[in-house]
Amino acid sequence: MTANRRDFIKFVVAGSVAAGCPIDLSLLAAETPAVPTVEGEDNRICHQVRDGKIFTRPPVSARHDVVIVGGGVSGMTAAYLLRGRDFLLLEKEPHWGGNAYLMEYRGNAYATGSAFLEKSEDAYSFAKEIGLEPLPVNDRDSTIINGEWIANTWADGLDKLPYSASIREGFKKFKKDMLAIDLKKRGNELYSVPFSDFMKGYPAEVKQWWDNYGPSNWGAATEDTAAALGIDEIQLIGGDTVPDFYTWPGGLGAITKKLGEILQPKFADHMQAGATTVAVVPGDNEVQVTYMQGAELKTVGAKAVIMATPKFITRRIVQGLPQKQDDAMHQMRYIPYAVVNLIFDKPVFNKSYDTWCPGSTFTDFIVADWTIRNQPGYQQKYNILSCYTPMSEEDRGYLLTEPGTRKKAVSVLNDFQKLFPGSNVDPIEVHIYRRGHPLYMSTPALYTKVQPLVRAPMDRVFFANTDSEGAESTTSKAIVAARRAVKEAESRMAGKPMPKETAG
Repeated sequence: MTANRRDFIKFVVAGSVAAGCPIDLSLLAAETPAVPTVEGEDNRICHQVRDGKIFTRPPVSARHDVVIVGGGVSGMTAAYLLRGRDFLLLEKEPHWGGNAYLMEYRGNAYATGSAFLEKSEDAYSFAKEIGLEPLPVNDRDSTIINGEWIANTWADGLDKLPYSASIREGFKKFKKDMLAIDLKKRGNELYSVPFSDFMKGYPAEVKQWWDNYGPSNWGAATEDTAAALGIDEIQLIGGDTVPDFYTWPGGLGAITKKLGEILQPKFADHMQAGATTVAVVPGDNEVQVTYMQGAELKTVGAKAVIMATPKFITRRIVQGLPQKQDDAMHQMRYIPYAVVNLIFDKPVFNKSYDTWCPGSTFTDFIVADWTIRNQPGYQQKYNILSCYTPMSEEDRGYLLTEPGTRKKAVSVLNDFQKLFPGSNVDPIEVHIYRRGHPLYMSTPALYTKVQPLVRAPMDRVFFANTDSEGAESTTSKAIVAARRAVKEAESRMAGKPMPKETAG
C-alpha cells in the first residue's frame, strides 16, 4: 500500500496503556503536555506514581458495604451479584467492560478483546441468566498459509496444508500424539512444564503454528506456555466434533454491555467511571479505599473490598499484602495487546469465523458479524475484520503514543493486504484498540502454584479478576472469580471465619 493510498484511510486510536496506575493529586499541578499521549489519561503522571511517588489520603467521606475496584467483566459481575447490598463500583476508564468491551461503527458492533465462549463455560449460563441468548459459531478455525485458505485446519484441513507430504504427516502425527495424552491423569505434571517440550521431533511448522496461536489466546509462545494448556487446546480444536463456541457481534463485550444496561438505571450512583483507585488500606473494622475522580481525591470506607483488577495493579495499591502473596502477584507476567479492526464497505472475507495467519504482524482475524450473517433479512453493510495483535513484553512502549500505535496498525493492514488473493483492498477506516497489560501469560506452574496464592482472601479484601482463577485468561473465569469473591465477602460480612487457605 502506497503512502498516498494510506492518506485516504481514517485511523482511529482508542484504549489505554497504563490502565490502573495510581495518580497523585500533588502531581496534577506539575507541568504536563497539553495533549495526553493516550486518550483520556496522562501516562507521564501515571508512570511517575507507579515508580514510587507518594500522596496524602483524605479522610473518609462515605461508607459502603462493599467497594469493587475494577469495572471489567469480573467487577461488573460482582456488582450484579451484590445488587442487594450497598456497593460502590470504581473503574479507571471512562467506560465499563475491561477486556470485554464492545464498540460500534455506524450501528455495527465489533470486538476490542474477548471474542467467544464455550457452551460448557460459566459465561454461557451467566449470559442466559442476564437475558442474552448466545449465538452459535458453528465453525472450526481455519488458517491462511502461503496465500492459501485452509478450512478446518486441525480436522480434514491437515490433508490440504500447502506443505510437503512429510510435513503434513508430521502435523497429523502431532495431533494423534496429543489426543492420546490423558490430561486427567497427567494434569498436575503437565501444568509445570513448557508446551515446547512436546514440539520436539515434529516439523518446525507445527511449532510455528502454535507459537502464533498461543500469544493470541493465553499470551505466550510454546516455550512460556504450560503444556497442559496447549494439549487441552489441541484436544478441543482437533477433536471429532465441531467445538461448541458461541458469541455475539462485538464478541463478549455483549455481556458487559448487557450488565451495564441492567445496573445503570437503578445503580448509577453506585458506579463511578473515570475513578482511579490509588490505595486500599485494610483496618481492624473496615477497609479504606482512596480514589481519584477528576481532580479530586476521595476516601470511602467499606466492610469488604473486592479487587477485580489485574494483579500487577493490585499489588501496588493494596497495603499490607502478605509477602508470599505479593511475591506470587509479582511473578505474573502480562503482554501488551492491540486489536485492529479493518472496516470495509464491501465484502472482503466471509469464509470462516476465526482465521489464523502464521508469519503476520497479527495472529488471527475474526469476522465481526459472523453469527448473524445468515439471519433472515440481514444484509452486511460493512465487512469488519478484527485482527488480534498480541505483542511481546518489550514492545509495550510502541502503544504508549498514537504514532507508535498507528505504525503498528499500518503493519497489520500491510500484512493483511498481502495475505490472500483479493485481500489488497483499502478499508474505509481502521480502528485500533490498545491495552498495555490486558492478558496474563499462562506460564508453567502459574495455574497450580501461583494463582492459589494470589486469590487467597486477606481478611476483608478479596481477589477477583480472571488472573485469579484460570489457566487461561477467559471471560468465564472472570465470572467464576467474581462469584467466589462475592461469596467470600458475604461470608466475612456475616461474621463467619475466613477460609483456612490464606496467603498468610
